[in-house]
Amino acid sequence: MPQSGDQDVRTGLAAHLVALWRFGLVLSGNGQSAEELVQATCLRALERSHQFMPGTRLDRWLFAIERSIWLNEVRANKVRNPVELEQAENVLSFDGARQFETNILAAQVLRQVQALPAALRETVFLVYAEGLSYAEAADMLTVPIGTIMSRLASARLRLAHLNKDTPEGGAGEAS
Repeated sequence: MPQSGDQDVRTGLAAHLVALWRFGLVLSGNGQSAEELVQATCLRALERSHQFMPGTRLDRWLFAIERSIWLNEVRANKVRNPVELEQAENVLSFDGARQFETNILAAQVLRQVQALPAALRETVFLVYAEGLSYAEAADMLTVPIGTIMSRLASARLRLAHLNKDTPEGGAGEAS
């Protein structure tokens, strides 16, 4: 009979696939790579389901696995093609008149967030998109909570500067 952690992982995994894919997209910037990361994450989670601590947050455990897989791939130079921002934008864009303005804004925000360095980009995603607390993000990224706060402040500052430099954001205005 499976242990409780095994059962929690097996029954809860499907509920987190979309969030895992979004995080994979943030890490890799590419829909195909995001799908591969999700598959690898699911496989590793099932293989190591006995390590999951019942009563803790399954999504946080899965994000940590996914990030570890990504870092291992980067370290091993398994990511062969540089990622283009447009791929991520196209994957997140939908057709339809009702969503037109929302998609334009989402694409602009995504373009600006994807322009951030990787450490800032993943911190922004974990805190703002996935709702992790600063402490949870710090724990997952194995950095002090002050680093999370610093990264978010830096990201906000960079995004504000990027917005000022775009025609939509008021180029030519005094800083």
